[in-house]
Amino acid sequence: MNVIVVTGSAGLIGSETVRRFAGEGFRIIGIDNDMRAKFFGPEASTSKTREDLARNVSNYEHYSVDIRDIATLNDLFKQHRGHIRAIVHTASQPSHDWAARDPQTDFTVNANGTLNLLEAARQFSPEAPFIFTSTNKVYGDTPNYLPLRELEKRWEIEPGHEYEPGISETMSIDHTKHSLFGASKVAADVLVQEYGRYFGMPTVAFRGGCLTGPAHAGTELHGFLSYLMICAVTGRPYRVFGYKGKQVRDNIHSFDLVEAFAEFIRAPRAGEVYNIGGSRHSNCSMLEAIELCEQISGKKLNWSYEETNRIGDHIWWVSDVGKFQSHYPNWKFRYGLREILDEICAAMRR
Repeated sequence: MNVIVVTGSAGLIGSETVRRFAGEGFRIIGIDNDMRAKFFGPEASTSKTREDLARNVSNYEHYSVDIRDIATLNDLFKQHRGHIRAIVHTASQPSHDWAARDPQTDFTVNANGTLNLLEAARQFSPEAPFIFTSTNKVYGDTPNYLPLRELEKRWEIEPGHEYEPGISETMSIDHTKHSLFGASKVAADVLVQEYGRYFGMPTVAFRGGCLTGPAHAGTELHGFLSYLMICAVTGRPYRVFGYKGKQVRDNIHSFDLVEAFAEFIRAPRAGEVYNIGGSRHSNCSMLEAIELCEQISGKKLNWSYEETNRIGDHIWWVSDVGKFQSHYPNWKFRYGLREILDEICAAMRR
């Protein structure tokens, strides 16, 4: 049976990937040691999702392996040599704030862990598409120097600017403040490109905006829409950091992102990079998101404002997904912002 290897398999994107490809009959090798609980506490643990996958997905095999453990990874890849159809690498330390507290753990998970997986793939399955979930934080704070206008509830780019449809892959990742998290993801992103360009492997870095969905275990440090809805439903206080609450994010449902993975696996390319996110199809400011969460939950959000923004945070981010759509014209959005938040709210209430 053909195998798909999924790292971070009990997380938001990993679990969506598992279900998507298990449904096609693939045998899924899931790698996840629940470091999310270490990063963000017990409420962010992926253990419930892992248990659900083990119970309900018959062709799923779970391995509680740390991606920094290269010997165990090599053994696992070697066992399945000749059968690995694709590797989907979603495991990471995903928070700027957490990275600043423990830069060595952040870098070894994000950069060294990715290198370990690339090398295991090169040795035992070099023909298999290697998909990496990178981040828009590889661009650092360069987007904050775009010409922006302040509107009533959001910041918006000046009309007619080349990035008005969204920020494309032409933006430089150099000469910018990335945050330590952004720096570790840059290292991983460049490694993924290099294994594609240098070794000719079918690799891709998807530079995501806000990735979200009902399976997201949001926390204050990561998972903006999910955590916002948790606070709206439960009455927990929420803090907005800087930019008058008008900072803009695009939001892509995990389903739509994994469908992009499936398109790449069907027709892989070597050393490719794509910005991927909600684009102009699905984006909002913090103030707009708060209003929507209040409408959907039927409750007023208990929120406060702090003037100091998070280091490396973007004022305005909207992804231009045009390059990906030009290479894969069959891919289209299924979910808009309202549908995403409706699903998240329903999941919170369950």
